[in-house]
Amino acid sequence: MEERQKIMETIEDTPVIMAVKDWEGVRRCTAQESKVVFILFGDICSIDSIVKAVKDAGKVAIVHMDLVGGLSGKEISVDFIRKMTDADGIISTRPGVIKRGRELGFFTVLRFFVLDSIALENVVRQEGFNADMVEILPGVMPKVTRKVVQALSVPVICGGLVSDKEDIIGALDAGAVAISTTNEDAWIL
Repeated sequence: MEERQKIMETIEDTPVIMAVKDWEGVRRCTAQESKVVFILFGDICSIDSIVKAVKDAGKVAIVHMDLVGGLSGKEISVDFIRKMTDADGIISTRPGVIKRGRELGFFTVLRFFVLDSIALENVVRQEGFNADMVEILPGVMPKVTRKVVQALSVPVICGGLVSDKEDIIGALDAGAVAISTTNEDAWIL
């Protein structure tokens, strides 16, 4: 089975994605059942160690490219992550970065901030730029999530401000395949 398909199935099987923003989060996520980790911190000197810690715990490591210090928003940054880490995938708000990630065999997540009706139209019009999944933020808007899910042909993840069981159920009931959260209490729901 193709690696990207395996990751997709893992996300669908364990729909709470642990997002970590520091080393303490990495330490705590390794003890949890969830199998997917969004890495939301690091720099070019530490990202390999962060990915290694997540992978050593048997988790899928997906690096948020836009949040790695020292990397530019250019496609060559994806080559750096491919060459210097064992990451399974990438997240970015930049379509060019997502495109390069797919070319290099990464699982890709295109992140959108849905702040108003123009941003919502933009999500639908861009149709995920061939990403494996789309993540919309904030993830606590079931009505908006439903619209995005109905308009796109790729699976949707809800992230941002998801903090409790009600938020998780609301997002999943609206059609999202998963949620991502840094809230450690929500990791175990």
